[in-house]
Amino acid sequence: PPSSCQVGGSNHARWHKYRAPMMQTNLLRGALKRHALGASARLGSGVGDISAALRIGRSRGNRNLSSVVAVRDDDDDDDGTAAAATAAVVAQVRAAVNGAVKKRGPSFAATSNKERQKEKSSPSPCSSVKDEEIKKNYLNQIHSDDEEHVSPTHLKYTGGQSMPLTSTLKIVEPGEDAPRGIWPVYRILDEDGCFRCPSNDGYIDPEMPAITPITASSSAEEMIPRSNDDDDEKHNLSRLRSILSSKHPLHSSEVQDSTLLQPSSSPYADTGTNNTLLRAQRQMIRLRQMDNIMQNAQRQGRISFYMTCRGEEAIHIGSAAALRPQDIILAQYREHGLLMWRGFTLEQFTNQCFSNDLDLGRGRQMPIHYGSRALNYHTISSPLGTQIPQATGVAYKMKLDAAAAAANGDSNHDPGIAICYFGDGCASTTDFHAGLNFAATLKAPAIFFCRNNGYAISTSVEDQYAGDGIVCRAIGYGMAGLRVDGNDIFAVNAAVREAREYCLTHNAPILIEAMTYRQGHHSTSDDSSRYRCPKEVHSHSTSTDPVKRLNAFLERNEWMSADGTAKIRDEERMAVLQAMEAAERRPPPKMETLFTDVYELMPQHLQRQERQLHDHLAKYPDNY
Repeated sequence: PPSSCQVGGSNHARWHKYRAPMMQTNLLRGALKRHALGASARLGSGVGDISAALRIGRSRGNRNLSSVVAVRDDDDDDDGTAAAATAAVVAQVRAAVNGAVKKRGPSFAATSNKERQKEKSSPSPCSSVKDEEIKKNYLNQIHSDDEEHVSPTHLKYTGGQSMPLTSTLKIVEPGEDAPRGIWPVYRILDEDGCFRCPSNDGYIDPEMPAITPITASSSAEEMIPRSNDDDDEKHNLSRLRSILSSKHPLHSSEVQDSTLLQPSSSPYADTGTNNTLLRAQRQMIRLRQMDNIMQNAQRQGRISFYMTCRGEEAIHIGSAAALRPQDIILAQYREHGLLMWRGFTLEQFTNQCFSNDLDLGRGRQMPIHYGSRALNYHTISSPLGTQIPQATGVAYKMKLDAAAAAANGDSNHDPGIAICYFGDGCASTTDFHAGLNFAATLKAPAIFFCRNNGYAISTSVEDQYAGDGIVCRAIGYGMAGLRVDGNDIFAVNAAVREAREYCLTHNAPILIEAMTYRQGHHSTSDDSSRYRCPKEVHSHSTSTDPVKRLNAFLERNEWMSADGTAKIRDEERMAVLQAMEAAERRPPPKMETLFTDVYELMPQHLQRQERQLHDHLAKYPDNY
């Protein structure tokens, strides 16, 4: 297919693909920017006309510069002055481009080809090494204003593995060719809080889809109407979207679509504002503070058990923000952030961990085995993998409900999906195979979300599988697949948002693998220093931590200071302590609840057992 243009920012001319037939046109665009307007100037109306002409030319099948300039006269109701004004520049630019290419000589291409043969990464979509070099030079020019930032090409994973990074969100659907070599990891935000530069992608899809053109204001200061936005002028999401789209035009589509960058229709109950992004930051900090305090409480003997999710907070909050309330969550035991995002309070978390009379589970479950019918969050079960085939059944039922609503002409029915979370170790269970195989054959709208955090309790991924992680198995089951950086909250949000749309559009499942790292012990019953080096944990906690990454992004965009983040941390720590102390003071559930909630009407054998229990307690009152 022909290349595609993108017009973003302040009338910037941009394009997304780099194919040999269009390379000369692409060079013209870059040269026009440098030659006519200077390296730091914004593109003016003349080049905006050229951008429009390029799009019109492609639609008519014109692939050379002369026809592109000529066609401008036919499609716009003006006198052709813009095309005429640029005609003189075209000849100069063509000569300059041809001269630049000739200077490279055969030795340059030969050397580069030898180097490229040594690399195992996917081949470039460009037709030659020269074109690849020219493409990289151009993309380096349209890097963001953060000139010191250099995006990494690969993600360093536990066990010394290296995975290519990509800035392109592409769902590999059944029937399509899988990526060559190692599946790429989709990322938007680098570790230092900067949007990544696509010129440094370790993997470039030869069939990259076109980015939908956007139209931004001529200045980032010109605001989009914001009836639902946060009242704080500094923390205005519309302004932030405009600025990010202008600075990072190749990410502008994701910036505009991200649910993290959209205000809520009404204030959030826990923050009192409409600002989704700041709530995401606060909840990630709240989640970490709750984990720290409750783990210490277990060490002190105040609760019996606990599991932290330190290092995986972006998966929770990023994916939760992309879901709808009717979507049903079937989690494993390390996803309490999703429940928090949906409104589960600190009091409800601590009541469950202390098994008091306000615990929704009436003290029948181990700590961290949360559940909420009101929030469409299935109760956690300890055995690995049981939630996977259950998720298939839930999704299939939702598919049948949607079909029945459509047959009855119910236009008010808002369809949903099931999303199932599990770890890399869970992918080795038989329930994983059964659940995914059934989902693929039944075409159930379900997202199977694998948190690949490097370890299945004490078993590293090196000892667990020989293949390329988990996502590559999607092809074998005949379902779509996508791999994402699990420590990048924006990438996770985009991946789940697009996966949800895919499920509803195709009535089919998808497998997502999120690459992350478990910074804490598996549980309070585990000592991870027995099977992994503390230096490895320290390295990941300092370089890939998702909370630090989001904080860095907010600080770079002057949305939050280090002191502001520290204040939030202190506020959330005190809130968790207060909730924990209140939960600890409450009495246990009443004894009668031992016999309820199993049957709608209590059968005779349970009535008999209840009487026997009361008689026993009456006989030995001093022992209980």
